[in-house]
Amino acid sequence: MSQTAKAPRSRRSTNRVTMDDVAARARVSASSVSLFLRNPEAVSPRIAPRIKQAIEVLGYVPNLLAGSLAAARTRAIGVVVPSLGNAFFSATVAAMQKEFDRHGYQLLLGATEYEPGREADLVRTFLSWSPTALVVTGCRHDDETRALLRTARAPVAEMWELGEQPFDLQVGFSHYEAGEAIARHMLDIGAKRAAFIGARMTSDVRARQRCEGFSRAMLKAGIDVHVEDVPGDASPKAGAHALADILQRMPEVDAIACSNDVIALGVLFEAQRRGLAVPQRLRVAGFGDLPFSEECVPPLTTIQPRATQIGLRIAQELMERAARPGDEPEPRIVDVGFELVVRASTQSAEPDQDA
Repeated sequence: MSQTAKAPRSRRSTNRVTMDDVAARARVSASSVSLFLRNPEAVSPRIAPRIKQAIEVLGYVPNLLAGSLAAARTRAIGVVVPSLGNAFFSATVAAMQKEFDRHGYQLLLGATEYEPGREADLVRTFLSWSPTALVVTGCRHDDETRALLRTARAPVAEMWELGEQPFDLQVGFSHYEAGEAIARHMLDIGAKRAAFIGARMTSDVRARQRCEGFSRAMLKAGIDVHVEDVPGDASPKAGAHALADILQRMPEVDAIACSNDVIALGVLFEAQRRGLAVPQRLRVAGFGDLPFSEECVPPLTTIQPRATQIGLRIAQELMERAARPGDEPEPRIVDVGFELVVRASTQSAEPDQDA
């Protein structure tokens, strides 16, 4: 009968490496180490490598909470997005995190999953950590969330949407205008019977705004838009089913705008299955300019929302405010705009002039 010998239990050291330990090894002052942790680029190139090496050798982990108690702020930024699986918001968060990392700040990230009331819960939780700043998505909030943001003792940034009265900072673009831009393009290429497909537009306010902008511009041209609101998540399957439903109600539909590229991809698939030529018979446009949009068949006309630019601009603005804690800058709105990217799903290739 075999026996397994018990390995001696190793005891973890309870002696935490301190900033003073790092300073002693690097032969610099503790204030230089502190500055390096906050903003490495502000430290002299002569001593920065020594500090970095000492941190790595000693395995030093900054106690951000302890360092922030005196200032009554943690070096954390609370960020609330509608969905972690949405590529738009992922790109924005990635850009923010890269910039915050440069300054020694960390993200507290939460997703509402478009559930009413979830935003207030996340905001309350993040505020309990005394963050340096708070970032929320959109500028339409319920009364509870609005009350929390109004009394927050930290800058509040609203992203991906523009409104009339920012708490501190808004960085985004007009979704109404994005919808209008798609409509004007469809009208320019001769659309006569149009539809809009969105997902959960009761809770997805920005998708609803794009729908309203599209419908409003079409109505001015005398075209009444049929709106198909998919109850579940945005997906190619949802887009395919929505096109099938629309064709039953509007057999002559010749232009479809979608609340995002994922739905539009499903519309393209269904059109191909039914033998509907795109764009000759049916024009299709999306929103988001996702990586597949340029490579699908045919390439998809869409709106480029500049998601990365939104995240970077928010981080830069908040870091400037964090560097001047005594200042109270005026509320600011930053419109980063968007770009209409026209591809073959709405516009046939120009005829060969030599033909």
